[in-house]
Amino acid sequence: MGAPGREEILARLSEIRHPKSGRSIVELGMVSGIVVRGSNVGFALEIDPAEAEELEPLRRQCEEVVRAMPGVTSCTVVLTAERTPGAASSPAPHPGGPARGQRPERPRLLPEVRSIVAVASGKGGVGKSTTAVNLAFGLAALGWRVGLLDADIYGPSIPRMSGVQGRPKLVDERRLAPLESFGVKLMSIGFLVDEEAPMIWRGPMVQGALQQMMADVDWGALDVLVVDMPPGTGDAQLTMAQQVPLTGAVIVSTPQDIALLDARKAINMFRKVDVPVFGIVENMSYFVCPHCGGRSEIFSHGGARACAERYGVDFLAEIPLDPLVRELSDAGRPIVVTHPESPQARAYLDLAKSVRDRIEAQLGSATRRPPRIVHE
Repeated sequence: MGAPGREEILARLSEIRHPKSGRSIVELGMVSGIVVRGSNVGFALEIDPAEAEELEPLRRQCEEVVRAMPGVTSCTVVLTAERTPGAASSPAPHPGGPARGQRPERPRLLPEVRSIVAVASGKGGVGKSTTAVNLAFGLAALGWRVGLLDADIYGPSIPRMSGVQGRPKLVDERRLAPLESFGVKLMSIGFLVDEEAPMIWRGPMVQGALQQMMADVDWGALDVLVVDMPPGTGDAQLTMAQQVPLTGAVIVSTPQDIALLDARKAINMFRKVDVPVFGIVENMSYFVCPHCGGRSEIFSHGGARACAERYGVDFLAEIPLDPLVRELSDAGRPIVVTHPESPQARAYLDLAKSVRDRIEAQLGSATRRPPRIVHE
């Protein structure tokens, strides 16, 4: 028997009542973003932030009710805390961010994860996900226990690039087991929804999904969790910076000015939330013709290095533009795994070594250099 449709799911959920009002959660408009992929169902419950802890049993009840429907093997429900109109807002942060040299105390969502590194860009299309995947597999090749979290809810790439299909299985009543590829643990919203299904979710729903992919996944003990961030400086970046202690960030850009303009914004964004920027990667740095061996700098060259010097961060790597990287990424076979001796793979492995060294230095450092915001 196939999985139920959206209307059938809503009909079953309409039997569940809000514990305070006694009205149906469907009638109250709490259910949104229903996605059905095979036998897996996912959706969000929109709630008032003040009720988040109190309504956790309601979330579990929704999962149990839908999971019991014929044709459903798993159900994932996220709580999205949207502030009601007129509700008191929390105090605004100081314009300069946290006090220099200090990081705010945050609840530890990933207690067994030793370090968390965000791979980010201010702009899409610069090869950030390809860099994140090969960085993660490169760190694994160095002997580290590695996880890879796809934080791009609207455009998840990790399932395709890692060559993994299928759905996460339940470990217990509420936790999912991450999938695995070449020894790296993986989690992405792409494992829970159809590859071509659009994620028509508002910001709070994205934040709720990210929190649950961290808190409700059995990541186990990891040396590093690499997070493939979505482009820009929005909800996902702030959620990660506020909810988990990021060890550092790697910024990916092409050499051209239009990409570097947004990369600078990403650097300043992480500095404002007191996350160390490990450095910049210049992706698509140059192209070497496979026929004549001539080098072409298609997107210019050296722009990322100059940006790193100006902003006082390290220049981490030059990654060449090469059809083989694209072909293997599309095939779900990371080049650092399938062609570890190639020049392209060595560039990613050198990047992994640089990031590893900076993680160790950051974790072993008792003090942190104050962030330096550069204004355009």
